Amino acid sequence: MSEVAAAEDAALPAQDEARSFAPRPKKRDVHGWVVLDKPVGMTSTHAVSVVKRAFSAKKAGHAGTLDPLASGLLPIALGEATKTVPFVMDGRKAYQFTVAWGTQTDTDDTEGKVIATSETRPEEAAITALLPRFTGTIQQVPPKYSAIKIAGERAYDLAREGEEVTLQARPVEIDALRIVSHSAETTTFEAECGKGTYVRAIARDLGLALGCLGHVAHLRRTRVGPFSVADAASVESLRESPEAATAALLPVKTALSLIPEIVVHRDAALRLKRGQSVLLRGRDAPVEAQAVYATSGGVLIATGSIDNGELVPHRVFNL
Repeated sequence: MSEVAAAEDAALPAQDEARSFAPRPKKRDVHGWVVLDKPVGMTSTHAVSVVKRAFSAKKAGHAGTLDPLASGLLPIALGEATKTVPFVMDGRKAYQFTVAWGTQTDTDDTEGKVIATSETRPEEAAITALLPRFTGTIQQVPPKYSAIKIAGERAYDLAREGEEVTLQARPVEIDALRIVSHSAETTTFEAECGKGTYVRAIARDLGLALGCLGHVAHLRRTRVGPFSVADAASVESLRESPEAATAALLPVKTALSLIPEIVVHRDAALRLKRGQSVLLRGRDAPVEAQAVYATSGGVLIATGSIDNGELVPHRVFNL
């Protein structure tokens, strides 16, 4: 081996070592919402990591888990926006999903093992006639493979360990359930529903009621609270450049657009920031409200409630 070649080889470990100790980007305070269009196969936890990394953000969290096999909207809060997560999680949601008829699985989707089959296939008219039973406030048993806790343990953890999982029915609200398309083997639906509704359970129960069995073959979330597909950003766009990531960042108060805004003057804003209540004055000032948010000069100050004309702050923002 020549001396030049030997010198080059000797330099390689030093280069690798330098690369391994390259400084990571410094974490920074970033405040706002990113509505990620999560692809199939990605967990919600991984999705949060992707967004957090794109912004080098100190703090991030999502507003409601989306199964790995599902795609669609996963709102992710950064910084002070994490204080508004409950408002998004409590919002209405919309899904488009496809049910494959003739097979029931233990997870009620394509990930699980087949536990029953049927040769029967439903007619579209029979499905349509059944839909009113699945709208309004109904009793729904969550899937065994769900995040529901039983004696402190997640149901899906117990099910994976082979333990018998028995979950009780609970009330959920389904505002709308309609057929988008129908074929001999599958039917695609759109659903609008409230917090805690499991689309996999809708598919399972439709299949049982029709006598043909069924499971979710495709699931996409299209709305979460105030966020719609128009707000969504792809993983690829976030990784494209810092500018592209910044363009996807929505203001913190976007999550609060479904509750009333109260505009306060500077002195009132200072009181709210100290956690003190503020008496609202003016002919049109509201007297009672369960949930509002206060701004001053276009800046979000606090969320709270109004009791007898007094704005009581619940969460204060540092923006």
